[in-house]
Amino acid sequence: MNLKKLSTIALASTLGFTMFGCNNATDDTKPMDDGAKAPSSDKVTLEVGIWDSNQEPGLKEILDGFSAKTGIETNISVVKWDEYWTMLEAGAQGGTLPDVFWMHSNESQRYMSNDMLLDLTDRIANSSEIKIENYPEDIWSLYTYDSKYYAVPKDIDTIALWYNKTLFDEAGVDYPTADWTYDDLVATAKKLTKDDGSVYGFVDRCDNNQAGYYNFVYANDGYIINDDKTKSGWDDPKTIEGMMILEQLIKDGSMPSAEVMAENKEEVLFGSGKVAMTTQGSWMVAGFKDNDYIVENCDCIELPKSAKTGRRCSLYNGLGWVAAGNTAHPEEAWQLLEYLGSKDAQIQQAELGVTMSAYKNTSDAWSNSAPFNLHAYLNVMDDLVIRPFSRSTVKWENEDNDILKTVYLNEITMKEACEKMAEQMNEKLAEE
Repeated sequence: MNLKKLSTIALASTLGFTMFGCNNATDDTKPMDDGAKAPSSDKVTLEVGIWDSNQEPGLKEILDGFSAKTGIETNISVVKWDEYWTMLEAGAQGGTLPDVFWMHSNESQRYMSNDMLLDLTDRIANSSEIKIENYPEDIWSLYTYDSKYYAVPKDIDTIALWYNKTLFDEAGVDYPTADWTYDDLVATAKKLTKDDGSVYGFVDRCDNNQAGYYNFVYANDGYIINDDKTKSGWDDPKTIEGMMILEQLIKDGSMPSAEVMAENKEEVLFGSGKVAMTTQGSWMVAGFKDNDYIVENCDCIELPKSAKTGRRCSLYNGLGWVAAGNTAHPEEAWQLLEYLGSKDAQIQQAELGVTMSAYKNTSDAWSNSAPFNLHAYLNVMDDLVIRPFSRSTVKWENEDNDILKTVYLNEITMKEACEKMAEQMNEKLAEE
């Protein structure tokens, strides 16, 4: 995410104050779920910030449960992804961050290292609800800085292959199976692509890394960044070989043009019957189940395996619930974080179909929350790789996207692009 111009940030700062501004307190009480009254003190309303409107209804229900239990009110606001980070940037500068909000691994290092988030280390250590061992270790690593914890894990996400059954039927092509390799995907995508450009076999934009081509790379035993985050793996031969899957799809004409993909996200093209297959993260299910066309025509299956290594690898990530370092209500904010990360709330999140939950062994109910084969997302959890990140993730990912775009435009080869991406990424890692 490139920082917006100063004028945009100034505007966002004004909006940020409007949406996430100072909490008003009144001398009021609220009945608790057991009929008791909350302590007779000023009522607190916590401002909560998220970026996904598809998750809002379920989260509101969970937040209502928190308010009924504690008497602490919440006000949830949804700001689209790009505007969200501009909003937080402005809020961090102007002291108007929401009390509680979502954090992503792309940005977490920057916010933690600049003391913009509430240090939760001691609170977690003393909590009866939040135990480190109940969540994936890699998720904690996303929100740990200088041996301190700054988030409570919200969810976990994996990747699956989505396909349009109607388009497969019309072409007389068998549906994908769990035994597919990426060679099968490439060959089938070519079969499903129509010469008149009305249907393409597959879609993966140049900025769709976690849900897209990163999975090709790791299935082939390649890598994007080494374990100590000092070196890029883009120029590793196994990485380049994995990316040849994407290059072949481009060469075959099995994907829409770069111009069409620049203007339309994968889910839009898939949900309009323009493409027959796409790889998508579990975070998309909440939106897909509300799309009548996708419900009627589409389903999902496990990601393909590498034909060379036999490995089926899914990239995964997880959001964190964080609190502003300067919130006026740190104890109430912690109560909300603790509640949202608790086993009961994580089970409720799964049952409501919000998304897969971070608390271990609580996502089974999520697989029944929509009329799709959602077990495909759970069945890949024996080979997961955490989404690559470092302190400068946004910078090197944005430049990677720009370089990769030139492959889509047939200006350079995939090998040349991988070498360029490695070079620029190593420069940025050296600056960290």
